[in-house]
Amino acid sequence: MAPLKFAPEVAAALKAGAPVVALESTIITHGMPWPQNVETARAVEAAVRAEGAVPATMAVMGGHIHVGLTEAELETLGQAKNVAKLSRADLAACVASGGTGATTVAATMICARLAGVHVFATGGIGGVHRGAETSFDISADLPELAQTAVTVVAAGAKAILDLPKTLEYLETAGVPVIAYGQDDFPAFWSRSSGLKAPLRMDSAGAIAAAHRMRATLGLPGGQLVANPIPSEAEIARAEIMPVIETALAEAAARGIAAKAVTPFLLQRIFELTEGRSLASNIALVLNNARLGARIAAALVKG
Repeated sequence: MAPLKFAPEVAAALKAGAPVVALESTIITHGMPWPQNVETARAVEAAVRAEGAVPATMAVMGGHIHVGLTEAELETLGQAKNVAKLSRADLAACVASGGTGATTVAATMICARLAGVHVFATGGIGGVHRGAETSFDISADLPELAQTAVTVVAAGAKAILDLPKTLEYLETAGVPVIAYGQDDFPAFWSRSSGLKAPLRMDSAGAIAAAHRMRATLGLPGGQLVANPIPSEAEIARAEIMPVIETALAEAAARGIAAKAVTPFLLQRIFELTEGRSLASNIALVLNNARLGARIAAALVKG
């Protein structure tokens, strides 16, 4: 049996058949400094509760996969040092060694499935990195979506990635990519990537019905729901793309590669936008949490 430790609120919700939404923890440990990280995590959990669902923030602490964090546990994680950033490859090793780890999209999906949670809200997924045709740098989030039956709500893939190749990968892997309320695939900080999404749905109920039908048909894997950032928080594509290109050029000039690329790029984009990128990031995470809760509620209604 998996070493799961349920927060009391989450355990009660699952027992009662109430809607639950999984949340990742890398935003707490690797996304921003304390105390803003804990404040943001609380705000995201509050957004889920405001829509009538229960948040289940996932993390590894003391040899257990925590399905939901208490206030004390959230504070502890928010101030912890040298926290591992966990994906499929290293999740088991961290649990077995009693380490502390924050879950990425892939690891959160695995933990959610183990816990019986079907919906997960995050910021943006990883994807195919630029230059992947020579580096083979592709996020573990993509194959996870192809094999783990969780509906993931995100503002598309991170705009620093190769979005056309990311969509091609997801199509090949058989992952439904559903734009919510629009035809275009969103690009994290921007409402449109300039690419058409393969599918469009305009209600949480339709997304929940598609999730149930995949299970009925025996199809493996989850769904990616691409939820555009609220218009008032958007940094338009024409404005953000030159900033991204500048950050990418700096990373290449410094020889920054592999896992170090994304943190460097996000930090440089934060600096070059004078903090606007982080404010937009928080807004889109809250927006995704609200939609995730509505989908979870539609799922339990059947």
